[in-house]
Amino acid sequence: MLLALGLSMVLCVAVAAHEVQPAVADVAVTPETVRIDMRLAVEPILAGIDLSDVTDTDESPLSGLVERFRAMPPDALEPVLRDAWPSLAARMTLTVEGAPLAPELGAVAIPPVGDVELRRDSVLTVTAPLPPGEAPVVLGWDGGLGGLIVRQIGEGASYEVFLTGGAVTEPMPRLGVAEQTLAQVAKRYTVSGFVHVIPDGLDHILFVLGLFLYALAWRPLLWQVTSFTVAHATTLSLATIGAIVVPEGRMWLVETIIAVSIVWIAVENVLGPKGREIGWGRIGIVFLFGLAHGLGFASVLSEFGIGAHVAATLAFFTVGLEIGHLTVIAVAYLLLGIPFGHRPIYRALVVVPGSLIIAGIGAYWVLNRIGWVGDLPLLT
Repeated sequence: MLLALGLSMVLCVAVAAHEVQPAVADVAVTPETVRIDMRLAVEPILAGIDLSDVTDTDESPLSGLVERFRAMPPDALEPVLRDAWPSLAARMTLTVEGAPLAPELGAVAIPPVGDVELRRDSVLTVTAPLPPGEAPVVLGWDGGLGGLIVRQIGEGASYEVFLTGGAVTEPMPRLGVAEQTLAQVAKRYTVSGFVHVIPDGLDHILFVLGLFLYALAWRPLLWQVTSFTVAHATTLSLATIGAIVVPEGRMWLVETIIAVSIVWIAVENVLGPKGREIGWGRIGIVFLFGLAHGLGFASVLSEFGIGAHVAATLAFFTVGLEIGHLTVIAVAYLLLGIPFGHRPIYRALVVVPGSLIIAGIGAYWVLNRIGWVGDLPLLT
């Protein structure tokens, strides 16, 4: 029961976090102009939702208005967006040497109407003329508009930063790109990796909980975590450098395999031998599924982009992931291992019901990701 309650709390927080996602801005600065190609969900912003306050737009009393905007075809929603543009532009910071620029909304690409309960990303092209000189451009984003991933691409170099809470970019030069120190890369990607697990990665949390529930002894846990880490670090690295490419239209398959991994590990906890001696079969299964999890991590890292410090970016992102995984294990041990781990009923009280809950959630995700069942409010 304790584990069920804990998982319910995680569901309420972590799963909903997939709904409000950061916008992405690709910035090109020339001697005369700055151009920003921005991909974002405009409906929650038009509805007036403060995206710094919610993890899921369904939490807001304005969620009905969001669905109403999502139900509008592109030719009806675009005029609404253009009418609201002055107030939206006022919440952007776009300056040169402290002097504000006037961002103008150019082309707008809004996808056709789909499921009104799902996020719809539009692409806005924003431009602004630059004053004479060589002074760089600074871009900022109101925290109430949610997070913003900014990417500036230059010849053989790139600059990426994740803005939250009203932060601004480093000055972006007209020739070349803004520079990040190794310390900035370490901080940014370590935090990004951790956040992708806690709170954003419920699927990864459940997989690691499944590993924890296999046995409380340190040896089985160490072998499993090591196997998982080596596997996902391998595919994460290969996908990041382009040695493995998963077409965007095939990512659902990766996500389905990740869901299958959760079911498999949890069911094996219930049906496997009670002695819990770790064997090569379990280690090999964890490794194979870890390869799929690494591809999922890579899809997240691709949103942030890779700058000049490629090796450091991969290393610190992986460190952040592992801190997240170890945090899950530490919390599970404090809540479950210490109070119940040495009791004869630990397996019946914690391992079996906990694994069945994990397997049930994973099974739902499998059916949902192959399109056999619809969305549930807490599991989308």
